[in-house]
Amino acid sequence: MEERQPMGIEQLLEKASSYIKEADLARIREAYAFAESAHRGQTRKSGEPYILHPVAVADILVDLQMDATTVIAGLLHDVVEDTNVTTQDLEAKFGRTCALLVDGLTKLEKIEFKSKEEAQNENYRKMFIAMAQDIRVIIIKLADRLHNMRTLKFQSEEARRRISEETLEIFCPISHRLGMAAIRWEMEDISLRYLNPQQYYRIVNLMQKKRAERELHISEVMDKIREKLVEMGIEADISGRPKHIYSIYKKMMSRNKQFNEIYDLLAIRIIVDNVKDCYATLGIIHTLWKPMPGRFKDYIAMPKPNMYQSLHTTVIGPKGEPTEVQIRTWDMHRTSEYGIAAHWAYKEGKDGSATAVPSGSFEEKMTFFREILELQHEAKDAAEFMESLRMDFFTDLVYVFTPKGEVIELPAGSVPLDFSYRIHTEIGNRTIGAKVNGRIVPLDHQLKTGDIVEILTSKHSYGPSQDWLKIAQSSHARSKIKQWFKKEKREENVAKGREALEREVKRLGYETSEVLTDEKLLETAKRFNFNDIEDMLSAIGFGGITAAQIVTRLTEKLRKESEETSQLQLTSEVRELKPASQTAVRSSRPRSAQGVRVKGVDNLLVRFARCCNPVPGDDIVGYITRGRGVSVHRKDCPNIALCEEGAGDDANRVIEVEWSPLMPEANYSVDIEITGHERRGLLNEVLQAVSETKTNMSAVSGRSDKNKVAMIHMTLLIRNTEHLQSVVEKIKRVRDVYSVQRIMQ
Repeated sequence: MEERQPMGIEQLLEKASSYIKEADLARIREAYAFAESAHRGQTRKSGEPYILHPVAVADILVDLQMDATTVIAGLLHDVVEDTNVTTQDLEAKFGRTCALLVDGLTKLEKIEFKSKEEAQNENYRKMFIAMAQDIRVIIIKLADRLHNMRTLKFQSEEARRRISEETLEIFCPISHRLGMAAIRWEMEDISLRYLNPQQYYRIVNLMQKKRAERELHISEVMDKIREKLVEMGIEADISGRPKHIYSIYKKMMSRNKQFNEIYDLLAIRIIVDNVKDCYATLGIIHTLWKPMPGRFKDYIAMPKPNMYQSLHTTVIGPKGEPTEVQIRTWDMHRTSEYGIAAHWAYKEGKDGSATAVPSGSFEEKMTFFREILELQHEAKDAAEFMESLRMDFFTDLVYVFTPKGEVIELPAGSVPLDFSYRIHTEIGNRTIGAKVNGRIVPLDHQLKTGDIVEILTSKHSYGPSQDWLKIAQSSHARSKIKQWFKKEKREENVAKGREALEREVKRLGYETSEVLTDEKLLETAKRFNFNDIEDMLSAIGFGGITAAQIVTRLTEKLRKESEETSQLQLTSEVRELKPASQTAVRSSRPRSAQGVRVKGVDNLLVRFARCCNPVPGDDIVGYITRGRGVSVHRKDCPNIALCEEGAGDDANRVIEVEWSPLMPEANYSVDIEITGHERRGLLNEVLQAVSETKTNMSAVSGRSDKNKVAMIHMTLLIRNTEHLQSVVEKIKRVRDVYSVQRIMQ
């Protein structure tokens, strides 16, 4: 699928001539000449002339039968980014629309960013905003990405993995949302090939082994269907379609099945002339073979939000094998393959050039693009914008119904509040309850595909509550709730924000008069991109940002000054201190470690080291720091070992400490790492095991590598070493857990 011969401009023009008029073909030729001149001397990683890439992108766009302006933009999509050509040059030569399309695809190369991630997020934000204004931006980008995936073998291994991960995370979900299955399937398969080659080639080989057997079975079924359709006078195109490799891989992973347990490796596709013939064909198939319960889906009467329409049924075919059949019209087939591109209509522009616009029905179904612009206004930076997109648009989806039968698409895990705000902002703000399938449910009830949702509203509603920000699962709903608080309760939010700031400052032991000066508040507000102090306080009040984030910035200079000037005289004299003559060293800011004594001396400033997190029962040792008292470490802490091995002052700072026999009951943070075999439900079972020991957690994170080894990091709140051991033993009993070990930072 990747290996394709480069196409020349003459071949491209010949293919495009089937639907593009002569005048526009001349414009395409002119764009090619312009791009070839601009890229002259540039080569790709493969060593081929760079111009072959824009031509390949244009070829994909012609396959989608996109309009001439889009094909031209495809030929020119890299000239602004990679050559000396400017957007103004393109506008003068090829028109404003073409220039805007190319600009939407051009990375922000001339702006300095703090990190690659920040640059990537900003570039994505620019592209998605341009996409929301003209959908052709993303169609060109998908064509560009598809050709890059086809030539990925020329990249380094690290680049192949990075690009494949990005494609699966961002571009495959977009192509799915746009109904562009042909592009999505190819990108998914190529991504899997580079991310998990072992599984990819294993599935390919297994499919090859069963190919003859499956094709014989499918051939028998198709012959039988063809014979019956001819008898009924129904003209149809019947073919066997192999499932793409990534979809088989996902089924194996999500359902925890082996390859030989996946039956629908091949599906029979029947394409007929009209909807009436679709249902007639379905009836014939169900009279020939018995349908499997729960495996019939009517996407014609109830299309998917990405416009996909088809009848799906699975029957028990000859020899008792399950066989999937898909029935659709030719128009439906084109939509299933090319999605949004199949719904493009042409009209003459005022300047006489042919432009392309989406049909009205398409615009109604693609309302989520307008929401992208709303997210842009609400997000405080590009990272938050991309996180909102991932939550709302790149996650799994559920499809629920209004009482009138309209389909509403929501992120998986959504609740009635998300549904109400997706219907209309005012309905969301006036929500007082919800019914799901005729029964009253709480607002945090998780919706499932197929639910019929009815929102109960009242004109006398007081509006959203702060709890709704925790209940709502979609960034769209949370954004609307925050808007309401921001607009309706500004004065109250400002007061709440100021109170929250004062509480946080006092909690950290600082004086409010020292920290909350107008000068410092204004400086901090500007750093967080607020217009003024009141905007910042209001944002804290309605939950747009936390008081802790603001106070951390406000006290940054004070903390540095404190570290430099507050030199506590805890040097070697500590060893000579007597209990009777010792003056306690105290601080109102840091919280000292409880239950630890320095050679029998109480009330010294004592802290637990974060590098090893000692807990009662551990062998411990103290280290005299400069300005922060005595730091308590585990004896096996590498940092202490380095100090003891060192010479001079560092070695003299290590002192003996002990746990107090009259220790207060307290919890101590402990970091552990759990290693196991990656599988669905592993994290949930580990969390359940910890919960059963009645142990609290303050942080959990996890990841897995290419070898399907899962690593889960947890921060537990532990009373002592016996408590820790009991938790570890409980976790070790979880299936597929290899090891549990305590780790140091």
